[in-house]
Amino acid sequence: MTARPLTTRAASVVALLAALYVAAQILADVSSLKLAEVGGMAIDGGTLIYPITFTLRDLVHKTAGKHVARLLIVTAAAINLFMAGLFWVVDRLPLVPQSGSQSELFGSVLGPVWRIVLASIVAEVVSELVDTEVYAKWARHFGERAQWGRVLSSNAVAVPLDSVLFVVIAFGGRVPFEVVREIILTNIYVKGLVTVASIPLIYAVRPRSVVTEDVAA
Repeated sequence: MTARPLTTRAASVVALLAALYVAAQILADVSSLKLAEVGGMAIDGGTLIYPITFTLRDLVHKTAGKHVARLLIVTAAAINLFMAGLFWVVDRLPLVPQSGSQSELFGSVLGPVWRIVLASIVAEVVSELVDTEVYAKWARHFGERAQWGRVLSSNAVAVPLDSVLFVVIAFGGRVPFEVVREIILTNIYVKGLVTVASIPLIYAVRPRSVVTEDVAA
C-alpha cells in the first residue's frame, strides 16, 4: 500500500508549518548569541522561541510523514549554516566610505560566533531526529489514540538532549560550571512549559491518510 498524495489544503498546511519551523530556527540561532537573566535564572535568548520548533516538527510529521519531517530538520540546519556563512562574508566586505559605524554594528550584532552556530546545529539535528523516531514509535503503537502522548513522549526525550548538547558545546569551559548547569535546567524548564502549552496544536491538523513510510520504518 502506498501513501496517497497530500491534498492542496494539506500541502498548504505543511508549507506554512515548514516556513514557521525554519523561521523559528533562524530566530533562535541569532537570539542565542546573548545570555540573559530572566526571573533570576540564566538563559540563552534563543530559548524564548526555539521550543516551539519541536511541536512544529510534530505537526509536519503528522501531516506529511516521517521522511518529510527528517528532510525539514536537515534543510533547516543547512539554512542556518548558510546564514552564518553569509553574515561572516558580509561582515568582511569593504565598508562604503562615510557610512558611519554600520559595519562595526553589523559585526557586533550578526557576526556569527561559530561555536554557538555549531552547538545549535548539532543539538537541533540530533535532538529533532530523535524526536522524530520517538514520535513515530508512539504513533505506530497508539495510532490516532492519545495523540497528546506523541508530543509529550517525543519532547520528553528530545528537550533534555537538545538542552545539554547545545549548552555544553556552546558555553562549556567558557562560563562557570554553575552557570552552564543553570542554563541547562532553565532550558529544560522553559521548553517543558512550551511543550505542555502546545499540546492542543497536535489536534489542529489532520493526519496523512496513509503513512506507509512510518509504518514500515
